[in-house]
Amino acid sequence: MKIGVGCDHGGFVLKNSVIKAIKESGYEYVDYGTFDAEKSVDYPDYASLVAKAVLNKDVDMGVLICGTGIGISIAANKYVGIRCAHVTDSFSAQMSREHNNANILALGGRISSEEDAYNFTKIFLQTKFAGGRHQRRLDKISEIEREQCK
Repeated sequence: MKIGVGCDHGGFVLKNSVIKAIKESGYEYVDYGTFDAEKSVDYPDYASLVAKAVLNKDVDMGVLICGTGIGISIAANKYVGIRCAHVTDSFSAQMSREHNNANILALGGRISSEEDAYNFTKIFLQTKFAGGRHQRRLDKISEIEREQCK
């Protein structure tokens, strides 16, 4: 499995922890930037790079990081078919995959520690989608997307 990673300057501090978790889980990664913590950049640019890579199947899933994780998740979720989950605890990391089949994890570089980012990423990558009644709910979300994106 290949994971796309993207962040703005506010999320740069967590990127190495995320990449370490990906590598230790036995997966490959593609780093979509940013590559400079000192240069102010715009989180929608990195959300777009990773969301498009997931949709185009260049990567299987993604991890995005900005200062809070909120803005970058909002931007990623503008793409039909993306289910980006902003996560701040282990339970949410698990449920975002198990119940919601999230395909992108969003973290906050100014609110999560490096240890938390590592742990949340490991949990996210190792958790499988449960299907069943949860698939029915995702199908309803897909229907909303089809109706709203005509």
